[in-house]
Amino acid sequence: MKPDTQTAMTDLIAEVRKVIPFGLSETELCSGTCKGCSKKLLEFLDQELSEWSLFIEQGGKPKLGDVSKLARISTKVYKALEKNNLVNSFDTDN
Repeated sequence: MKPDTQTAMTDLIAEVRKVIPFGLSETELCSGTCKGCSKKLLEFLDQELSEWSLFIEQGGKPKLGDVSKLARISTKVYKALEKNNLVNSFDTDN
């Protein structure tokens, strides 16, 4: 049985917070060559995750499209971080 969208979104948020390195310092984020601003991407994704978490805590029920959209955004941010050598492709297995 598939989870409802509220459970799916909660699980997605937990997985993204586990895989994406939100705790990196500005020095770590901004060293070396940069292909897209990792700092801004992390701030944006953190804001999205926080807003969805609050929405769910208040009893909101996201639509399937909302879950898919957040998954796409998270994947794009992860790929940008990967290009900037801030994550490795094997991190997704954790």
